[in-house]
Amino acid sequence: MNVLMLSPGFPVEQPFFTRGLAEVGAKVIGMGDQPKAALPEMCRESLSAYVQVKSLTNIPSLLDEVRQVASRTSIDLVETLWEPVMIPAARIREMLGVPGMTADETTPFRDKEVMKQRLDAAGIRTPRHGNATTSGQIWEHAERIGFPLIVKPIDGAGSQDTYKVQDKKDLERVIGLVRHVPEVSVEEFVEGEDYTFDTVAIRGEPAYYNIAYYRPRALVARAHEWISQQTICRRDVDSHHVEQGREMGFAVMKALGVQTGFTHMEWYRKPDGEAVFGEIAARAPGVRTVDLMNFACDIDLYRGWAEAVCHGRFTQPIDRKYFSAGIFKRANGRGTVRKIDGLDRVLEEFGHHICAVNLTPVGQPRRDSRSSVIGDGFVMLRHPDLEATLEMADRVSTEVQLYAS
Repeated sequence: MNVLMLSPGFPVEQPFFTRGLAEVGAKVIGMGDQPKAALPEMCRESLSAYVQVKSLTNIPSLLDEVRQVASRTSIDLVETLWEPVMIPAARIREMLGVPGMTADETTPFRDKEVMKQRLDAAGIRTPRHGNATTSGQIWEHAERIGFPLIVKPIDGAGSQDTYKVQDKKDLERVIGLVRHVPEVSVEEFVEGEDYTFDTVAIRGEPAYYNIAYYRPRALVARAHEWISQQTICRRDVDSHHVEQGREMGFAVMKALGVQTGFTHMEWYRKPDGEAVFGEIAARAPGVRTVDLMNFACDIDLYRGWAEAVCHGRFTQPIDRKYFSAGIFKRANGRGTVRKIDGLDRVLEEFGHHICAVNLTPVGQPRRDSRSSVIGDGFVMLRHPDLEATLEMADRVSTEVQLYAS
């Protein structure tokens, strides 16, 4: 099977999915805008061929490049897990006549307003919402929806360019901050916890699913640089506590016609237990959450996804052994990381529960935490008990500190 993988080396999780395809027997043809030499070694070793293009988002030019490849080599599947190139990938499938989501089927996963309209029609609880391309339209939706509300890109990912708006004065400020965004979604702010519902689906049915939550809410962590954002993957995904979100996740998949591949849904759990839809993408979760899911079950979901898309099966046993936690650090100060405190102590005390440590090394520049939740790296850990997992995660949050100057 020949698989055309768009952007095989970026973002950071893509090389693992590229390797997964090769591990299940696919011949992977990579296509990206990086020189081959700039690809991670894991990615290069997994490719049978690579084509560098000027742009992955200039669809007419991209289609011409693919036609040239297809004239020499048959292409059986077109895959990517990077949101900006999902519509281009769909256009390629349509041109080649290969299986997978079409552009029309992909659009609800990229356009948050279309997404919510489809789910409204299916009777799924979504925040009150509207899309806007002008400041006047933003004001109109704000008057209708009321404060507080959220303003975010219509086709964004994560919490980039996403703002909570408290009142009219705050809205004036936020309108200025999103002027560079072509179209935004204006929606009701839902008071509650931020949760996810992640799946590897085969012909619309989840072969694997995960439920995680963020500590604290993503917007809170983004607004306060001193906070170490945490992602907690639950072991008890079938518990009553998350029942409404789980059932809503299944309903959303059906309403949007999910086919085969990864999905990443975010939802809100209100204090009374009500589940409210947030958004969904036809990709894996970012911020290294796939690694957390792997650690929770001693599984390889990069390979599991590849097996699903290439062979229509998922053969790895799913044994939910652990709660897992990712703690994402941001250095204090600016400039170069000069010191890391507390890591040796934490490793000595409960190192056998720690699965991964990847922090900005001493002597390297501090990373821009505004452009990535990962910031200056992470510590990942796991434990069979939730309270023990949270206690260790909080210790890492408070005791492990990076200092830059």
